[in-house]
Amino acid sequence: MTQRKRPNRRESNKNPGKTASAGPRSFRGSKKPPGAGQSPYIYGLHAVEAALQNPARTLHRLLVTRNAWHDISGRLSAPARIEPEIVSSEEISRALPPGAIHQGAALHLAPLPEPDLEDAAIGARRLLVLDQVTDPHNVGAILRSAAVFGAEAVVMTERNSPPLTGVLAKAASGAVEHVKVVKIGNLARALHDLKNMGFLIAGLDGEADQTLGEIDVSGPIALVLGAEGAGLRRLTKETCDVLAKLPASGPMRSLNVSNAAAVALYELARRT
Repeated sequence: MTQRKRPNRRESNKNPGKTASAGPRSFRGSKKPPGAGQSPYIYGLHAVEAALQNPARTLHRLLVTRNAWHDISGRLSAPARIEPEIVSSEEISRALPPGAIHQGAALHLAPLPEPDLEDAAIGARRLLVLDQVTDPHNVGAILRSAAVFGAEAVVMTERNSPPLTGVLAKAASGAVEHVKVVKIGNLARALHDLKNMGFLIAGLDGEADQTLGEIDVSGPIALVLGAEGAGLRRLTKETCDVLAKLPASGPMRSLNVSNAAAVALYELARRT
């Protein structure tokens, strides 16, 4: 009897800490846990659909409910480059952070190649620069507005910026696949580099003396937005060529940073 128990103990020692509720057991045919050695998931119908249609993406795993796959596959312009795993909504939830609103679709993929600042700026007319905007909902919404109003790239610092997955990708509703995202180490240095490339550096500041509609936007422009509440940092303001505000006539004088970005981009698009 004792001899028959020893192999079980040795076998269990090969996988210390493993329990019957471990994640991979929820996925039939899984060779490794979701996320092992790969990038995180993006989720949500529009985010997943856009990623599936982006040839620059390397796809690892697609988890979808039957209804979600019916919706997504009907909108694809070409056959999907990955075989979907039809699973339950609960199985998808177990692969994602708690509370993730996935709409029945989650895609495990490799990160997009990150362009450098010069590559993103070549030929661009409008860029957005974010000064420590950390909320992924706001950054996702800003990317979506950039895609709508023709901003070619969004520049963010490597620190104090959210990853381009999860909540951000869902809020961007697919814009992550269309707008270049540049991560830089030093914001002031990046603004100087953009100046040398011919960009007007315009900081959006509610205390500015002039409105965005009053500045010259005939050439390439980099619009700089600060974090909600804190606004632009002192050094960032000092590095800008001009500071401008959005016209406000109501009882409230400020907008959420993502709403401010949308209004400002509309104004730039209208005038150029």
